[in-house]
Amino acid sequence: MTNMTYRRLGRSGLKVSTLSYGSWVTFGGQQGLDAVTESMAAAHDAGCNFYDNAEVYAGGESETLMGQALQQFDWPRQNYIISTKFFWGISDDVNNNWTLNRKYLMNGIDRSLERLQLDFVDLVYCHRPDPDTPLEETVWAMHDMIAAGKALYWGTSEWSAEEIRGAFEIAERHHLHKPVMEQPEYNMLNRTKVENDYKRLYGDIGLGLTTWSPLAGGLLTGKYADGIPDGSRASLERHGYLQDKLQEAEAVATINRVVDVASELDCKPAQVALAWCASNPNVSSVITGASRASQVVENFETMDVIDALTPELVARLNGED
Repeated sequence: MTNMTYRRLGRSGLKVSTLSYGSWVTFGGQQGLDAVTESMAAAHDAGCNFYDNAEVYAGGESETLMGQALQQFDWPRQNYIISTKFFWGISDDVNNNWTLNRKYLMNGIDRSLERLQLDFVDLVYCHRPDPDTPLEETVWAMHDMIAAGKALYWGTSEWSAEEIRGAFEIAERHHLHKPVMEQPEYNMLNRTKVENDYKRLYGDIGLGLTTWSPLAGGLLTGKYADGIPDGSRASLERHGYLQDKLQEAEAVATINRVVDVASELDCKPAQVALAWCASNPNVSSVITGASRASQVVENFETMDVIDALTPELVARLNGED
């Protein structure tokens, strides 16, 4: 078992593993039940206590697979943390997609709990902001979800600082459960929201972060350092944004710094990228992904790299030396 550490989720009393395990892309896409079970077990053995999911992942199949995997373990329910998220929906009904209205949210949590085979989720996120639903309606629905015992904490994903503060102030005014956490993309190539936009929220409202895409779609693994290999994600047309990024001199320089530091620390570039995310004290948990159990093990060995990533090395990775 690695030397996992646990951090408070923002200002809440809940502690999440510094590295967590997410199902996006892989569950129901690249992985069936056996692979999902093996990967979750590998994460658990490495000290992970937080498993991230969302209604929309694989059209609900990701939640179903995670629920089936959980049935195979003898983990006490109080020892692990499960999340889900709502916004896009998985049906075409007018009130059940691209919304955060009360009807969708209250029905959505019941369906997710059925798929996950759980009585409650620990964390529930509003997966994107909804400009068409009054913020007050969404905040009340999230509060009522918690009051009904179907979730323990709620938060947001990819909301603006203004929207998060607005939700917090509505909750405070009406003595409702407040948003505790935000789930933004955060990596060495995407830093603005976490390091600038949310800056005031950490101290003002105690916002915690569970961040996603720490490897920037694989760019920070170093596998593109010498070009785009055939069959890699960046070679696919639908991932053209990765090819565009590789044309940016600043991005290429960052990737090269990651590869250099990894060489010095005798570890994988991906582990350096994960450790860099965890070096931000405002990050409660870095959500990792993997398509097989061996990759999970490798990702969680990052815990050994975090201690080796000195402030001087972080500054170098940031291009500040």
